[in-house]
Amino acid sequence: MAGSTDNKDLRLLVVGLDAGCLPVLEPLFESGELPTLQGVFEGGAAGPLESQIPPWTASAWPSLYTGKNPGKHGVYDFLSFDGYDWSVVNGTHVRERPVWELLSDHGLSSVVVNVPVTHPARAFDGALIPGLTAPEDPDCHPEGILEDVKFACGGDYWLYPRSGPAPARSIDGYERTIELRGKAFRYLCRRMEPDFGFLQFQQTDSVFHERPGDKRAIEAVYRAVDRQLAETLERTDPDNVLVVSDHGMGKVSGEAFRINELLQAEGYVQSRSGGAGMPNWSTSWENDLLEGAEAGESEASPLERAMNLAATAGLTTQRVASALDRVGLKEAIGTRVPNDMIRAASEQVDFPASRAYVRSKSELGVRINLAGREPNGQVPESAYESVREDLIETLSAVRTPDGKPVFDAVEPRERYFEGEYVDDAPDIVTVPAGFDNELDADLGKPRFGEPMDSWNHKRTGVVAAAGPAFDESASLEGASIFDVAPTICSLFDVPIDAAMDGEALPVVDGSAEEPYPAYDREPITATDDGTVEDRLSDLGYL
Repeated sequence: MAGSTDNKDLRLLVVGLDAGCLPVLEPLFESGELPTLQGVFEGGAAGPLESQIPPWTASAWPSLYTGKNPGKHGVYDFLSFDGYDWSVVNGTHVRERPVWELLSDHGLSSVVVNVPVTHPARAFDGALIPGLTAPEDPDCHPEGILEDVKFACGGDYWLYPRSGPAPARSIDGYERTIELRGKAFRYLCRRMEPDFGFLQFQQTDSVFHERPGDKRAIEAVYRAVDRQLAETLERTDPDNVLVVSDHGMGKVSGEAFRINELLQAEGYVQSRSGGAGMPNWSTSWENDLLEGAEAGESEASPLERAMNLAATAGLTTQRVASALDRVGLKEAIGTRVPNDMIRAASEQVDFPASRAYVRSKSELGVRINLAGREPNGQVPESAYESVREDLIETLSAVRTPDGKPVFDAVEPRERYFEGEYVDDAPDIVTVPAGFDNELDADLGKPRFGEPMDSWNHKRTGVVAAAGPAFDESASLEGASIFDVAPTICSLFDVPIDAAMDGEALPVVDGSAEEPYPAYDREPITATDDGTVEDRLSDLGYL
């Protein structure tokens, strides 16, 4: 890993590949597309890395960088719910200590670039530029560093590219975004001379959501990552490299199961139309008709009121979209239709009036509208366990149209989570069979249908460890996302937090465990930024 270094002694570089996994990487290795990544994998110990439930970015990265399950760190999804209100999660929702802050407490400095759910940045010895769920031009650490990063990157740095010579979904846009991540990280390493570095690439996930199955785009993204890794190894000369991912990625060939449709048939979900029952964040959703600049329109227009009346006669959003598509007018008309008009013509879950429902598909669970907990709870506390047991039995029995189980597991939340924030989890966890079926929260559609995404998350990611501090002959069988933070601690001979849920991977000698003081948590603040919501909608998470 020697080269023309700009850095004193970067003892460990962690490279985060969102959705990285062996089924995606191995064909690229075989074709010679990724010589630098391949060198790390073949020159060290490598294997699968099991993610958590749910294996989605916003919850999984905090689990990886704290070493603790969502019941301890408090983030289950891209959204956090307070009664029927919501907010997009950010770093203040993470209620446990990130590993770079733990290292800082032991006199070690870090540079962290693009790791999701890290905004607003907290003070520690080093620098941090946040990743996904942060607003554009986010608060960074140290204050003012982003302007210096932009200058070092040629005048610009973005989280969510949307326009200009390299638009977001173009291959040029992907490559430029990846290039900016590498340049920002290398600049901060020159400036901070850290002991620890953490550089995350999000496009290895988003390309599958935005251009599913597009081999040319996927290869271009990974080649760009490989180029940035090669230059980063040359310029920072890290002693050791650890490649990790938050989950895997693969084809979805099963069914979309619209669980709220079943819950409605079973008497748990109440519905309404006219917009009031839809989650508030629906105003930022992209939909079958809307791609235009009027997405934020909130005043009820005559057209919206007309569509609301049409909805009562069975004229649904889906029927309108299908009809327009058949006559070739979907795109032309859709760019002029306000989003609230679309909501008005859709059937929606009436959350306060329902007994149980799926609120967000990516938290993989059913929430019970419990009296004394939710503002308008419909299920008495005395009936909680019986209702939950009945729901588990009902959902466990669901089969696809060809007779296969929809779920691998339907279980109480305590089966997967433990800690101070278990009460924030869905009451029932639903694990799709092989992650080959898709959970869908929609109403007004058939119970089963084609998945919205032809590629989506799988539970198994990847890990590779190379360098003199690692035993490269060690087996990584059974490696877990919760093992990453203890491994980082052990490499630096820093005590592992006894409350972490994982243990050091066998590539290093594990440090001793010890209890740490309670984490000094910041007050939770809302992420009130339409760009963030739009981006999550683009990726299919909302």
